[in-house]
Amino acid sequence: MRTARVAYGGAIHTATPHDDGLRLADGRVVSEDAVVWLPPVAVGTLIVLGLNYADHVKELSKELTVTSKDEPLVFFKGPGAVIGHRGQTRRPRDATFMHYECELAVVIGKPARGVRAADAMAHVAGYTVANDYAIRDYLENWYRPNLRVKNRDTCTVLGPWLVDAADVPDPHALSLSTRVNGTVTQQGSTANMINDIPALIEYLSSFMTLLPGDVILTGTPDGVINVNEGDEVVCEVESIGALENTIVGDSVFGR
Repeated sequence: MRTARVAYGGAIHTATPHDDGLRLADGRVVSEDAVVWLPPVAVGTLIVLGLNYADHVKELSKELTVTSKDEPLVFFKGPGAVIGHRGQTRRPRDATFMHYECELAVVIGKPARGVRAADAMAHVAGYTVANDYAIRDYLENWYRPNLRVKNRDTCTVLGPWLVDAADVPDPHALSLSTRVNGTVTQQGSTANMINDIPALIEYLSSFMTLLPGDVILTGTPDGVINVNEGDEVVCEVESIGALENTIVGDSVFGR
């Protein structure tokens, strides 16, 4: 099953796919263009993995002080960073290198504390697609994703669907791709994660409690390129969905 959260008619609705667009929980059928797409879950803690694909580590090797043998590189994001499918992501005027990151997002379904990897998948409610933008101009002189790089308003796109875990037999065998203005610029597979989903849940739950609605972004493969105002970016994960959004400038935000 796949579900979305949308705003329509002054209210927030759960929606499912329909041949004519979307079916709202109250039975009404509306077009996809008639709604505002929200993140498919009410996000709790947003937990983000950096450098979780070996090819991406290699791609950024000139600026790294970490390797694929280190503990997972993890950071958090606030709720203001998150927008939904077909939303607009702001590119600041002084940015010279802003890039997308297509990621499989894991949504926690029940509390996890001290969970072993062998039991970890029972705590997963489902999956969605994430596009986690970064502005590399703002990096410090070692790879630590600071707030200005990663925790930016509108720079984490989630959606369009939450797909039940039961409908994804192997989340570690999914292709990922990104298209910028219709051209494929990034391709990879979740099979190439350095730390797979059970390992990540075991690691995270060893020192913090994961709660329903928490979302883990599992990292991106290589192939990131700069994006500019007006670019349309589509991040797609096999069996999960295609997540669209547009890059806009400061003027859209009145600055």
